[in-house]
Amino acid sequence: MFILLSTLLFASHDGISKYLTEFYAPVLVVWARFMTQSLLMIGIFAPRMGLDIVRTKQPKLQLARGVCMMTASLCFVMGLRYVPVGEATAVVFLSPVVVTWYAGRVLKEKINVGQWAAVFAGLLGVLIIVRPGSALFTPAILFPMGTSISMAVFQVLTRQLLLSDHVVSTNFFTTLTCTLLMSTIVGFFWQTPTVVDFVFAILGGTLAMIGHMLLTYAYRYASIVTLAPFSYAQIVFAALVAFLFFGHTPDSMTLTGMAIIILSGVCLIWWQRR
Repeated sequence: MFILLSTLLFASHDGISKYLTEFYAPVLVVWARFMTQSLLMIGIFAPRMGLDIVRTKQPKLQLARGVCMMTASLCFVMGLRYVPVGEATAVVFLSPVVVTWYAGRVLKEKINVGQWAAVFAGLLGVLIIVRPGSALFTPAILFPMGTSISMAVFQVLTRQLLLSDHVVSTNFFTTLTCTLLMSTIVGFFWQTPTVVDFVFAILGGTLAMIGHMLLTYAYRYASIVTLAPFSYAQIVFAALVAFLFFGHTPDSMTLTGMAIIILSGVCLIWWQRR
């Protein structure tokens, strides 16, 4: 449930980001998101946690996680200028295959046949949606591909950090890292937003913060291999956002790919219950 809710919130945030990139530089959009998240987390958690909100036993991994998140966000938002939300999200979800391989080879997590089948069925759905060789494969597609690689590393680091660090401090450390790094360059891209766009920027940052908190809790209670196929639900939510707010209607092949992705999640549940 945690991971499904997080994917819905992430898809909504991506829709807001796509809207904002039509008027503002991607760097400014990403900075506004992380600045909003930082301020919200300080206001919500700092009074109760104090300095524990920045306490970590693995500062280097926390810094690396923050850099991965910043890189993933920048690449994705830049890609949204040229690629529909649903298709861009689909490309990002090449990362679960990398995560599954890493979990089995390096983290030594147990991976059964059903989990592998569910992950690769989801990958097949992604490939059907993206359709290699189609008009979608312009240089702009490299941006969501960069997001895919960064998110794979991000997910692995999340699992490792939660063995020693608190959920809230892990998310705040990442958000603060992104905010500080982005603040060094945002001045070169500054545009004063309208009141409406300012509200959208705050809303986007709020949705992202809640989504990441839910995602982190999900990784705390289940392995990354088990959760990976469920993360494909974000593609479906992203396609709905694209249809409802941008008028982008998925074609029959895209719908087929989405059906395969959903089926992979259902099959995983059945296998786990066995």
